[in-house]
Amino acid sequence: MYKMYDVIVIGAGHAGIEACLASSRMNKKTAIVTLSKDMIGSMPCNPSVGGPAKGIVVREIDALGGMMPIAADKTALQFKMLNTTKGPGVWSLRVQSDKIAYKRFMKEALEKQDHLDIIEAACKSVVIKDGKAIGVELEDGTFIESKTVVLTAGTYMTSNVLRGHTSTVSGPEEQRTVNTLSKSLRDAGIRTFRLKTGTPARVKMDTIDFSKAEPQPGTNQFLRFSETTNPEDVLPFEKQEICHLIYTQPKTHEIIHTHLHDSAMYSGLVKGVGPRYCPSIEDKLVRFADKERHQLFLEPESKELDTIYIQGFSTSMPIDVQEEMVHSLPGLEHCVIEKYAYAIEYDAIDPLQMKPNMESKIVENLFTAGQVNGTSGYEEAAGQGLMAGANAALKVDGKEPFVLRRDEAYIGVMLDDLCTKGTKEPYRLLTSRAEYRLLLRHDNADQRLLEKGYEIGLVSQERYDAFKNKMEAIEVAREELSNAHIKPNSDVDEYLKSLGFEPLAHGCSALDLIKRPKITVKGLAKYTGLDYEDQINEQIEIQTKYAGYIAKAKRDAKHLQQMEKMKLAHDLDYENMDNLSLEARQKLTEIRPLTLGQASRISGINPSDIAILAMRVK
Repeated sequence: MYKMYDVIVIGAGHAGIEACLASSRMNKKTAIVTLSKDMIGSMPCNPSVGGPAKGIVVREIDALGGMMPIAADKTALQFKMLNTTKGPGVWSLRVQSDKIAYKRFMKEALEKQDHLDIIEAACKSVVIKDGKAIGVELEDGTFIESKTVVLTAGTYMTSNVLRGHTSTVSGPEEQRTVNTLSKSLRDAGIRTFRLKTGTPARVKMDTIDFSKAEPQPGTNQFLRFSETTNPEDVLPFEKQEICHLIYTQPKTHEIIHTHLHDSAMYSGLVKGVGPRYCPSIEDKLVRFADKERHQLFLEPESKELDTIYIQGFSTSMPIDVQEEMVHSLPGLEHCVIEKYAYAIEYDAIDPLQMKPNMESKIVENLFTAGQVNGTSGYEEAAGQGLMAGANAALKVDGKEPFVLRRDEAYIGVMLDDLCTKGTKEPYRLLTSRAEYRLLLRHDNADQRLLEKGYEIGLVSQERYDAFKNKMEAIEVAREELSNAHIKPNSDVDEYLKSLGFEPLAHGCSALDLIKRPKITVKGLAKYTGLDYEDQINEQIEIQTKYAGYIAKAKRDAKHLQQMEKMKLAHDLDYENMDNLSLEARQKLTEIRPLTLGQASRISGINPSDIAILAMRVK
């Protein structure tokens, strides 16, 4: 007999993990229902964490006390900082993950977590009474009661695996699917739609000729997602794995074009919309017909496996065609394919029916997170799961929702996009989606979010104290550098000349000198006697060199905050509001924005419509 829970989480993928850990850390009696304990934290697609925008989301998850950054650091095969030739607003960490070690780490983390039960079963339906979620029904008929439910079923809701002209009822990695769960949501009035994603073939490592590929090593410095990770916690650079780069060949393109009608995507078998920013290789060839070749990365999956993941070569071609395609690639002419590629189609929920706190507008106490909300990516899922789990816990306590603004976090950008604009295809975070990306940097995630996480119980006292000490150290260093006077002399002039600057005409503070490109705290240390930990140096340099840009971004964000303070009543009668455009009436009635700021971001809402709403608010 199961006990009454505060929070029940359905699904133990990346969203479910963060959801159940968040509510448990907030001292709520939590249960997570999963088809298989051994699949907790599974990586059915790319064995990696991070990348452009996504890596910053992982840093934000860390600032809010989440587990993904810790697991990613401790099970990484390679660390690589991306976009370092550009400004800090787009720097992003990516790790190649050991998918077996990652799953094991996450399973153990859940088993050790206080206030959390793991239930190995299939969830038949969300039980809804009088418009409220009151628990779940398992496949064997068992009812488990709870105050809130967090649905994170990923690609397991009524999913079909597609290859060529064949459709098989199945979840990812030959796992089972659940066909009744999404029906229980539709019966309650929740809209669902079909989406598609896919994964490439895996080939045996020792059958690849890597001499025909370009080595892609990681970054030779101590990098980490979590502020709690120490150098001894990560794989030393000399022991890290090397990925490899190859390109599709004319023969590859010929094979794909010849068999295009055999692809599930082009044979008419696929009904769902696929990911725009991670398309199948046949979709790339059709959409980018002018490109002579496409990049592919050969990436190891685990130290415990002898398989390589062909990143960028997702396909839904039949197996015999896949054999031809893979063997046309350089270095893979004689390789052995361990697992064949496939596409997978599944039910997702229309995110326009979700509130900014991730609670359903249709069913009270039901929260949704991850790919069921129409997103793609482990990182997007984990960020949503953490927010859904935290908000479910807050709902149990009758507290205000925890919502992040667009100028506070990439997580805030993602959730605002989903519940304001919706999506018709798997949504992926990009740096271009964030209008305040200079404020949402890899380096300052803890400064933006850690205190917020601490206030609602996501972050421990120990972690919060360490953060305060770090911020005090940065302030002390800034003050010392501001007071350190650099006088013109031959040594200083030689240093400046080596960087392309004229000699000093008169003395100035070290902080003033750091405003110049290429001049660093470490570079000035021999003249000031001041040097600090790398992360303190980095903070001072970014804040000093980009001070003007950061100040402008904050001014722009302040205007957004003013609009977010202007609340819109939930029961406003938009249909009969004078002077609103017809499209505005329809969109506002459907989405029911909570603030004037949210209303301004709905597609089809004009400035004149916002002016009318502003007058109504006043």
